[in-house]
Amino acid sequence: MDAFPLLMFALAIGVLLMGYPVAFSLAGSAIIFAGIGYLAGEFDPSFLGAFPERIFGIMGNQTLIAVPLFIFMGVMLERSKISEELLETLGLLFGKLRGGIGVSICLVGALLAASTGIVGATVVTMGLISLPIMLRYKYNPSFATGIITASGTLGQIIPPSIILVLLGDVISSANQQAQLSLGNFTPTTVSVGDLFLGALFPGLILVSFYIIYILIASFLKPDLAPALGEEEVASAWEKGMGLRIIKALLPPLGLVLGVLGSILLGIATPTEAAGVGSLGAILLTWSKGKLKGKILGEVATSVAKINSMVFVILIGSSMFSLVFRGLEGDLVISRLLTDLPGGLTTAFLLVMLVIFVLGFFLDFFEITFVVVPIVGPILLSLGMEPIWLGVMIAMNLQTSFLTPPFGFALFYLRGVAPPSIQTQEIYRGVIPFIGIQLFTMLVLYIWPELITWLPHKVYGQ
Repeated sequence: MDAFPLLMFALAIGVLLMGYPVAFSLAGSAIIFAGIGYLAGEFDPSFLGAFPERIFGIMGNQTLIAVPLFIFMGVMLERSKISEELLETLGLLFGKLRGGIGVSICLVGALLAASTGIVGATVVTMGLISLPIMLRYKYNPSFATGIITASGTLGQIIPPSIILVLLGDVISSANQQAQLSLGNFTPTTVSVGDLFLGALFPGLILVSFYIIYILIASFLKPDLAPALGEEEVASAWEKGMGLRIIKALLPPLGLVLGVLGSILLGIATPTEAAGVGSLGAILLTWSKGKLKGKILGEVATSVAKINSMVFVILIGSSMFSLVFRGLEGDLVISRLLTDLPGGLTTAFLLVMLVIFVLGFFLDFFEITFVVVPIVGPILLSLGMEPIWLGVMIAMNLQTSFLTPPFGFALFYLRGVAPPSIQTQEIYRGVIPFIGIQLFTMLVLYIWPELITWLPHKVYGQ
Protein backbone atom coordinates (compact mmCIF):
# COMPACT_ATOMS: atom_id res chain seq x y z
CA MET A 1 0.00 0.00 0.00
CA ASP A 2 2.79 2.43 0.89
CA ALA A 3 4.41 1.82 -2.50
CA PHE A 4 1.31 2.73 -4.54
CA PRO A 5 1.41 6.55 -4.14
CA LEU A 6 5.19 6.66 -4.61
CA LEU A 7 4.93 4.54 -7.77
CA MET A 8 2.14 6.78 -9.05
CA PHE A 9 4.32 9.85 -8.50
CA ALA A 10 7.25 8.13 -10.26
CA LEU A 11 5.02 7.19 -13.21
CA ALA A 12 3.77 10.77 -13.56
CA ILE A 13 7.33 12.13 -13.57
CA GLY A 14 8.45 9.47 -16.06
CA VAL A 15 5.59 10.23 -18.45
CA LEU A 16 6.31 13.96 -18.18
CA LEU A 17 9.97 13.40 -19.06
CA MET A 18 8.82 11.47 -22.14
CA GLY A 19 7.24 14.70 -23.36
CA TYR A 20 3.54 14.06 -22.83
CA PRO A 21 1.29 17.03 -21.91
CA VAL A 22 1.43 17.77 -18.21
CA ALA A 23 -2.29 17.79 -17.42
CA PHE A 24 -2.94 14.47 -19.16
CA SER A 25 0.18 12.89 -17.66
CA LEU A 26 -1.01 13.73 -14.16
CA ALA A 27 -4.64 12.76 -14.67
CA GLY A 28 -3.73 9.63 -16.67
CA SER A 29 -1.29 8.37 -14.03
CA ALA A 30 -3.93 8.97 -11.36
CA ILE A 31 -6.64 7.08 -13.23
CA ILE A 32 -4.32 4.12 -13.90
CA PHE A 33 -3.39 3.81 -10.22
CA ALA A 34 -6.97 4.39 -9.11
CA GLY A 35 -7.87 1.32 -11.18
CA ILE A 36 -4.95 -0.70 -9.83
CA GLY A 37 -5.73 0.34 -6.27
CA TYR A 38 -9.42 -0.51 -6.67
CA LEU A 39 -8.63 -4.00 -8.04
CA ALA A 40 -6.20 -4.52 -5.16
CA GLY A 41 -8.84 -3.41 -2.65
CA GLU A 42 -6.75 -0.43 -1.57
CA PHE A 43 -8.65 2.47 -3.15
CA ASP A 44 -12.17 3.71 -2.44
CA PRO A 45 -13.72 4.95 -5.73
CA SER A 46 -15.86 7.44 -3.81
CA PHE A 47 -12.77 9.70 -3.82
CA LEU A 48 -13.36 10.24 -7.54
CA GLY A 49 -16.84 11.52 -6.71
CA ALA A 50 -15.23 14.64 -5.28
CA PHE A 51 -13.60 15.50 -8.63
CA PRO A 52 -16.55 17.53 -10.03
CA GLU A 53 -16.62 19.52 -6.78
CA ARG A 54 -12.91 20.24 -7.20
CA ILE A 55 -13.51 21.60 -10.71
CA PHE A 56 -16.43 23.72 -9.47
CA GLY A 57 -14.18 25.04 -6.69
CA ILE A 58 -11.54 26.03 -9.24
CA MET A 59 -14.15 27.82 -11.36
CA GLY A 60 -15.47 29.73 -8.35
CA ASN A 61 -12.07 30.65 -6.87
CA GLN A 62 -11.89 34.45 -6.82
CA THR A 63 -8.13 34.51 -6.28
CA LEU A 64 -7.41 32.49 -9.42
CA ILE A 65 -9.25 35.06 -11.55
CA ALA A 66 -6.18 37.26 -11.01
CA VAL A 67 -4.03 34.81 -12.99
CA PRO A 68 -5.46 35.46 -16.50
CA LEU A 69 -5.58 39.19 -15.76
CA PHE A 70 -1.93 39.34 -14.69
CA ILE A 71 -0.97 37.24 -17.72
CA PHE A 72 -2.87 39.68 -19.96
CA MET A 73 -1.08 42.60 -18.29
CA GLY A 74 2.31 40.96 -18.84
CA VAL A 75 1.75 39.99 -22.46
CA MET A 76 0.34 43.42 -23.33
CA LEU A 77 3.32 45.20 -21.75
CA GLU A 78 5.66 42.90 -23.63
CA ARG A 79 4.08 44.08 -26.91
CA SER A 80 4.33 47.74 -25.87
CA LYS A 81 8.14 47.56 -26.21
CA ILE A 82 8.71 49.38 -22.90
CA SER A 83 11.69 47.11 -22.23
CA GLU A 84 13.57 48.51 -25.23
CA GLU A 85 13.18 52.11 -24.05
CA LEU A 86 14.08 51.22 -20.47
CA LEU A 87 17.23 49.33 -21.44
CA GLU A 88 18.45 52.01 -23.80
CA THR A 89 17.74 54.87 -21.38
CA LEU A 90 19.13 53.26 -18.22
CA GLY A 91 22.13 51.96 -20.17
CA LEU A 92 23.07 55.53 -21.00
CA LEU A 93 22.27 56.70 -17.46
CA PHE A 94 24.73 54.23 -15.88
CA GLY A 95 27.05 54.17 -18.90
CA LYS A 96 29.97 55.92 -17.17
CA LEU A 97 30.28 53.04 -14.68
CA ARG A 98 32.15 49.86 -15.44
CA GLY A 99 29.38 47.31 -15.65
CA GLY A 100 26.84 50.13 -16.02
CA ILE A 101 24.88 48.36 -18.74
CA GLY A 102 24.77 45.26 -16.52
CA VAL A 103 23.38 47.34 -13.64
CA SER A 104 20.74 48.81 -15.94
CA ILE A 105 19.74 45.31 -17.10
CA CYS A 106 19.25 44.22 -13.45
CA LEU A 107 17.06 47.25 -12.77
CA VAL A 108 15.06 46.74 -15.96
CA GLY A 109 14.73 43.05 -15.13
CA ALA A 110 13.33 43.95 -11.71
CA LEU A 111 10.89 46.45 -13.22
CA LEU A 112 9.78 44.02 -15.92
CA ALA A 113 9.42 41.33 -13.28
CA ALA A 114 7.05 43.54 -11.35
CA SER A 115 5.24 44.46 -14.58
CA THR A 116 4.93 41.14 -16.36
CA GLY A 117 5.90 38.27 -14.06
CA ILE A 118 6.51 36.05 -17.12
CA VAL A 119 10.05 34.63 -16.95
CA GLY A 120 10.29 33.24 -20.48
CA ALA A 121 9.10 36.46 -22.11
CA THR A 122 11.46 38.59 -19.99
CA VAL A 123 14.56 36.47 -20.71
CA VAL A 124 13.83 36.30 -24.44
CA THR A 125 13.08 40.02 -24.71
CA MET A 126 16.18 41.08 -22.79
CA GLY A 127 18.31 38.58 -24.68
CA LEU A 128 17.18 39.95 -28.04
CA ILE A 129 17.62 43.58 -27.04
CA SER A 130 20.48 43.79 -24.55
CA LEU A 131 22.84 40.96 -25.53
CA PRO A 132 23.84 42.54 -28.89
CA ILE A 133 24.39 45.88 -27.09
CA MET A 134 26.59 44.28 -24.42
CA LEU A 135 28.63 42.40 -27.01
CA ARG A 136 29.05 45.58 -29.07
CA TYR A 137 30.55 47.32 -26.02
CA LYS A 138 33.00 44.41 -25.49
CA TYR A 139 31.30 42.78 -22.50
CA ASN A 140 32.57 39.30 -21.71
CA PRO A 141 30.01 36.88 -23.26
CA SER A 142 29.73 34.70 -20.13
CA PHE A 143 29.32 37.74 -17.89
CA ALA A 144 26.70 39.24 -20.20
CA THR A 145 24.61 36.08 -20.52
CA GLY A 146 24.77 35.48 -16.76
CA ILE A 147 23.39 38.96 -16.06
CA ILE A 148 20.56 38.53 -18.57
CA THR A 149 19.40 35.10 -17.40
CA ALA A 150 19.58 36.04 -13.70
CA SER A 151 17.74 39.33 -14.22
CA GLY A 152 15.12 37.64 -16.39
CA THR A 153 14.14 35.19 -13.65
CA LEU A 154 13.36 37.94 -11.12
CA GLY A 155 9.74 37.60 -12.23
CA GLN A 156 9.55 34.51 -10.03
CA ILE A 157 10.02 36.40 -6.78
CA ILE A 158 9.27 40.11 -7.25
CA PRO A 159 5.55 40.85 -6.74
CA PRO A 160 3.07 40.98 -8.34
CA SER A 161 4.24 37.60 -9.62
CA ILE A 162 2.02 34.93 -11.16
CA ILE A 163 3.80 32.21 -9.20
CA LEU A 164 3.11 34.08 -5.95
CA VAL A 165 -0.59 34.29 -6.86
CA LEU A 166 -0.71 30.53 -7.45
CA LEU A 167 1.42 29.76 -4.40
CA GLY A 168 -0.74 32.04 -2.28
CA ASP A 169 -3.82 30.00 -3.15
CA VAL A 170 -2.06 26.65 -2.63
CA ILE A 171 -0.36 27.67 0.63
CA SER A 172 -3.67 29.01 1.95
CA SER A 173 -5.35 25.64 1.35
CA ALA A 174 -2.37 23.77 2.80
CA ASN A 175 -2.41 25.96 5.91
CA GLN A 176 -6.11 25.30 6.47
CA GLN A 177 -5.55 21.54 6.15
CA ALA A 178 -2.63 21.69 8.57
CA GLN A 179 -4.56 23.71 11.15
CA LEU A 180 -7.61 21.44 10.94
CA SER A 181 -5.41 18.36 11.38
CA LEU A 182 -4.07 19.94 14.57
CA GLY A 183 -7.60 20.50 15.89
CA ASN A 184 -7.74 24.23 15.19
CA PHE A 185 -11.14 24.79 13.58
CA THR A 186 -10.65 28.58 13.22
CA PRO A 187 -7.39 28.66 11.24
CA THR A 188 -5.70 31.93 10.36
CA THR A 189 -5.88 32.72 6.66
CA VAL A 190 -2.92 33.26 4.34
CA SER A 191 -3.60 35.52 1.36
CA VAL A 192 -1.82 36.38 -1.86
CA GLY A 193 -1.21 39.83 -0.37
CA ASP A 194 0.71 38.17 2.48
CA LEU A 195 3.03 36.49 0.00
CA PHE A 196 3.45 39.71 -1.99
CA LEU A 197 4.52 41.54 1.16
CA GLY A 198 6.72 38.65 2.26
CA ALA A 199 8.51 38.51 -1.09
CA LEU A 200 9.12 42.26 -1.34
CA PHE A 201 12.27 42.47 0.82
CA PRO A 202 13.80 39.22 -0.53
CA GLY A 203 13.29 40.44 -4.10
CA LEU A 204 14.94 43.78 -3.36
CA ILE A 205 17.77 42.08 -1.47
CA LEU A 206 18.40 39.74 -4.40
CA VAL A 207 18.52 42.62 -6.91
CA SER A 208 20.92 44.49 -4.61
CA PHE A 209 23.22 41.46 -4.37
CA TYR A 210 23.20 41.12 -8.16
CA ILE A 211 24.18 44.77 -8.63
CA ILE A 212 26.89 44.59 -5.95
CA TYR A 213 28.40 41.52 -7.63
CA ILE A 214 28.34 43.18 -11.08
CA LEU A 215 30.06 46.33 -9.78
CA ILE A 216 32.71 44.43 -7.81
CA ALA A 217 33.45 42.00 -10.66
CA SER A 218 33.66 44.89 -13.16
CA PHE A 219 36.01 46.81 -10.86
CA LEU A 220 38.32 43.85 -10.26
CA LYS A 221 38.32 42.78 -13.93
CA PRO A 222 37.73 45.82 -16.17
CA ASP A 223 37.71 43.66 -19.29
CA LEU A 224 34.50 41.97 -18.13
CA ALA A 225 32.34 45.06 -18.56
CA PRO A 226 33.91 48.26 -19.96
CA ALA A 227 32.27 51.65 -19.45
CA LEU A 228 30.64 53.52 -22.34
CA GLY A 229 32.55 56.28 -24.09
CA GLU A 230 32.39 59.74 -22.52
CA GLU A 231 31.32 61.32 -25.81
CA GLU A 232 28.35 59.01 -26.27
CA VAL A 233 27.04 59.62 -22.75
CA ALA A 234 27.60 63.39 -23.00
CA SER A 235 25.80 63.49 -26.34
CA ALA A 236 22.80 61.72 -24.84
CA TRP A 237 22.54 64.27 -22.00
CA GLU A 238 22.79 67.14 -24.45
CA LYS A 239 19.74 65.75 -26.28
CA GLY A 240 17.49 65.92 -23.23
CA MET A 241 18.39 62.82 -21.26
CA GLY A 242 16.46 63.95 -18.18
CA LEU A 243 13.14 64.13 -20.03
CA ARG A 244 13.89 60.83 -21.72
CA ILE A 245 14.42 59.14 -18.34
CA ILE A 246 11.11 60.48 -17.06
CA LYS A 247 9.22 59.29 -20.14
CA ALA A 248 10.79 55.83 -20.00
CA LEU A 249 10.52 55.23 -16.25
CA LEU A 250 7.37 56.93 -15.02
CA PRO A 251 4.66 55.01 -16.95
CA PRO A 252 5.76 51.45 -16.07
CA LEU A 253 6.82 52.49 -12.56
CA GLY A 254 3.47 54.18 -11.98
CA LEU A 255 1.64 51.08 -13.21
CA VAL A 256 3.61 48.77 -10.92
CA LEU A 257 3.19 51.02 -7.90
CA GLY A 258 -0.51 51.38 -8.62
CA VAL A 259 -1.09 47.62 -8.88
CA LEU A 260 1.18 46.55 -6.06
CA GLY A 261 0.38 49.49 -3.81
CA SER A 262 -3.37 48.96 -4.05
CA ILE A 263 -2.91 45.34 -2.91
CA LEU A 264 -0.45 46.08 -0.12
CA LEU A 265 -2.51 48.98 1.25
CA GLY A 266 -5.66 46.88 1.26
CA ILE A 267 -7.44 49.14 -1.24
CA ALA A 268 -7.99 46.31 -3.72
CA THR A 269 -7.84 42.52 -3.81
CA PRO A 270 -5.24 40.91 -6.10
CA THR A 271 -7.99 40.18 -8.63
CA GLU A 272 -9.22 43.78 -8.64
CA ALA A 273 -5.66 45.12 -8.86
CA ALA A 274 -4.93 42.74 -11.76
CA GLY A 275 -7.95 44.14 -13.60
CA VAL A 276 -6.67 47.70 -13.07
CA GLY A 277 -3.21 46.57 -14.20
CA SER A 278 -4.63 45.08 -17.39
CA LEU A 279 -6.42 48.34 -18.19
CA GLY A 280 -3.24 50.27 -17.39
CA ALA A 281 -1.24 48.03 -19.73
CA ILE A 282 -3.72 48.70 -22.54
CA LEU A 283 -3.49 52.47 -21.97
CA LEU A 284 0.30 52.36 -21.77
CA THR A 285 0.50 50.41 -25.03
CA TRP A 286 -1.95 52.85 -26.64
CA SER A 287 0.09 55.86 -25.48
CA LYS A 288 3.14 54.44 -27.27
CA GLY A 289 1.20 54.00 -30.48
CA LYS A 290 1.46 50.19 -30.37
CA LEU A 291 -2.20 49.36 -29.76
CA LYS A 292 -3.56 48.06 -33.05
CA GLY A 293 -6.08 45.43 -34.01
CA LYS A 294 -3.37 42.95 -34.91
CA ILE A 295 -1.64 43.42 -31.55
CA LEU A 296 -4.88 42.91 -29.64
CA GLY A 297 -5.55 39.69 -31.54
CA GLU A 298 -2.04 38.38 -30.87
CA VAL A 299 -2.28 39.26 -27.16
CA ALA A 300 -5.71 37.63 -26.82
CA THR A 301 -4.46 34.45 -28.53
CA SER A 302 -1.33 34.26 -26.39
CA VAL A 303 -3.27 34.86 -23.17
CA ALA A 304 -5.86 32.23 -24.10
CA LYS A 305 -3.13 29.64 -24.73
CA ILE A 306 -1.29 30.35 -21.46
CA ASN A 307 -4.48 30.36 -19.41
CA SER A 308 -5.72 27.15 -20.99
CA MET A 309 -2.43 25.51 -20.07
CA VAL A 310 -2.55 26.76 -16.47
CA PHE A 311 -6.11 25.71 -15.71
CA VAL A 312 -5.98 22.37 -17.52
CA ILE A 313 -2.87 21.57 -15.46
CA LEU A 314 -4.77 22.63 -12.34
CA ILE A 315 -7.64 20.28 -13.20
CA GLY A 316 -5.25 17.40 -13.95
CA SER A 317 -3.37 18.00 -10.72
CA SER A 318 -6.68 17.95 -8.81
CA MET A 319 -7.34 14.43 -10.08
CA PHE A 320 -3.78 13.45 -9.18
CA SER A 321 -4.05 14.79 -5.63
CA LEU A 322 -7.43 13.09 -5.07
CA VAL A 323 -6.11 9.66 -6.03
CA PHE A 324 -2.86 10.32 -4.13
CA ARG A 325 -4.85 10.94 -0.96
CA GLY A 326 -7.14 8.01 -1.70
CA LEU A 327 -4.05 5.80 -1.74
CA GLU A 328 -3.03 7.40 1.58
CA GLY A 329 -0.03 9.04 -0.05
CA ASP A 330 -0.29 12.00 2.30
CA LEU A 331 0.17 9.64 5.26
CA VAL A 332 3.14 7.95 3.56
CA ILE A 333 4.87 11.28 2.91
CA SER A 334 4.02 12.48 6.42
CA ARG A 335 5.62 9.40 7.99
CA LEU A 336 8.64 9.74 5.71
CA LEU A 337 9.24 13.37 6.65
CA THR A 338 8.46 13.11 10.37
CA ASP A 339 10.64 10.02 10.87
CA LEU A 340 13.74 11.73 9.48
CA PRO A 341 16.54 12.48 11.95
CA GLY A 342 16.74 16.20 12.60
CA GLY A 343 12.99 16.75 12.60
CA LEU A 344 11.55 19.80 10.87
CA THR A 345 14.89 21.13 9.63
CA THR A 346 15.80 17.92 7.81
CA ALA A 347 12.27 17.58 6.41
CA PHE A 348 12.37 21.14 5.08
CA LEU A 349 15.80 20.69 3.49
CA LEU A 350 14.72 17.43 1.84
CA VAL A 351 11.56 19.03 0.42
CA MET A 352 13.55 22.00 -0.88
CA LEU A 353 16.06 19.64 -2.50
CA VAL A 354 13.28 17.68 -4.22
CA ILE A 355 11.65 20.90 -5.48
CA PHE A 356 15.03 22.17 -6.69
CA VAL A 357 15.71 18.99 -8.68
CA LEU A 358 12.17 18.85 -10.09
CA GLY A 359 12.63 22.46 -11.20
CA PHE A 360 15.16 21.19 -13.77
CA PHE A 361 12.45 19.24 -15.57
CA LEU A 362 9.06 20.71 -14.63
CA ASP A 363 7.67 24.21 -14.92
CA PHE A 364 6.63 26.02 -11.75
CA PHE A 365 2.96 25.41 -12.58
CA GLU A 366 3.37 21.65 -12.21
CA ILE A 367 5.46 21.90 -9.04
CA THR A 368 3.06 24.39 -7.46
CA PHE A 369 -0.02 22.30 -8.22
CA VAL A 370 1.41 18.82 -7.58
CA VAL A 371 4.25 18.92 -5.03
CA VAL A 372 3.29 21.83 -2.77
CA PRO A 373 -0.24 20.52 -1.93
CA ILE A 374 1.37 17.23 -0.84
CA VAL A 375 4.26 18.49 1.30
CA GLY A 376 2.81 21.87 2.35
CA PRO A 377 0.28 20.63 4.93
CA ILE A 378 2.89 18.32 6.46
CA LEU A 379 5.54 21.03 6.92
CA LEU A 380 2.95 23.51 8.18
CA SER A 381 1.53 21.01 10.69
CA LEU A 382 5.07 20.62 12.03
CA GLY A 383 5.10 24.31 12.89
CA MET A 384 6.53 26.06 9.82
CA GLU A 385 5.44 29.64 9.07
CA PRO A 386 3.26 29.57 5.90
CA ILE A 387 4.31 32.93 4.44
CA TRP A 388 7.99 32.11 4.95
CA LEU A 389 7.54 28.67 3.37
CA GLY A 390 5.77 30.11 0.31
CA VAL A 391 8.48 32.70 -0.35
CA MET A 392 11.29 30.18 0.18
CA ILE A 393 9.66 27.81 -2.34
CA ALA A 394 9.41 30.67 -4.86
CA MET A 395 13.11 31.49 -4.32
CA ASN A 396 14.00 27.83 -4.73
CA LEU A 397 12.09 27.56 -8.01
CA GLN A 398 13.83 30.68 -9.27
CA THR A 399 17.23 29.11 -8.51
CA SER A 400 16.34 25.92 -10.37
CA PHE A 401 15.40 28.04 -13.40
CA LEU A 402 19.05 29.14 -13.57
CA THR A 403 20.87 25.90 -12.81
CA PRO A 404 22.68 24.02 -15.64
CA PRO A 405 22.16 21.88 -17.55
CA PHE A 406 18.35 21.98 -17.56
CA GLY A 407 17.43 25.45 -16.24
CA PHE A 408 14.55 26.86 -18.28
CA ALA A 409 16.02 30.37 -18.40
CA LEU A 410 19.19 28.97 -19.99
CA PHE A 411 17.15 27.36 -22.76
CA TYR A 412 15.20 30.58 -23.32
CA LEU A 413 18.43 32.57 -23.76
CA ARG A 414 20.10 29.85 -25.84
CA GLY A 415 17.20 30.11 -28.27
CA VAL A 416 17.81 33.82 -29.01
CA ALA A 417 21.59 34.11 -28.43
CA PRO A 418 23.79 34.40 -31.55
CA PRO A 419 25.69 31.25 -32.68
CA SER A 420 28.95 32.86 -31.54
CA ILE A 421 27.82 32.41 -27.91
CA GLN A 422 28.55 28.87 -26.83
CA THR A 423 26.26 27.02 -24.44
CA GLN A 424 29.19 26.47 -22.05
CA GLU A 425 29.65 30.25 -21.84
CA ILE A 426 26.02 30.69 -20.76
CA TYR A 427 26.50 27.97 -18.12
CA ARG A 428 29.70 29.57 -16.78
CA GLY A 429 28.14 33.01 -16.65
CA VAL A 430 25.20 31.97 -14.55
CA ILE A 431 27.16 30.09 -11.85
CA PRO A 432 28.01 33.20 -9.74
CA PHE A 433 24.35 34.21 -9.77
CA ILE A 434 23.32 30.75 -8.60
CA GLY A 435 25.76 31.25 -5.72
CA ILE A 436 24.10 34.60 -4.97
CA GLN A 437 20.67 32.94 -5.00
CA LEU A 438 21.78 30.23 -2.58
CA PHE A 439 23.44 32.79 -0.32
CA THR A 440 20.24 34.86 -0.30
CA MET A 441 18.22 31.77 0.64
CA LEU A 442 20.67 31.09 3.47
CA VAL A 443 20.24 34.67 4.70
CA LEU A 444 16.44 34.25 4.60
CA TYR A 445 16.75 30.94 6.46
CA ILE A 446 18.86 32.48 9.21
CA TRP A 447 16.72 35.65 9.43
CA PRO A 448 13.15 34.61 8.56
CA GLU A 449 11.96 38.03 9.78
CA LEU A 450 13.13 39.44 6.44
CA ILE A 451 10.11 37.63 5.00
CA THR A 452 7.60 37.63 7.84
CA TRP A 453 8.09 41.08 9.41
CA LEU A 454 6.36 43.19 6.74
CA PRO A 455 3.18 41.04 6.40
CA HIS A 456 2.80 40.87 10.17
CA LYS A 457 3.42 44.61 10.50
CA VAL A 458 0.93 45.61 7.78
CA TYR A 459 -1.81 43.08 8.50
CA GLY A 460 -1.15 42.76 12.23
CA GLN A 461 -0.98 38.97 12.21
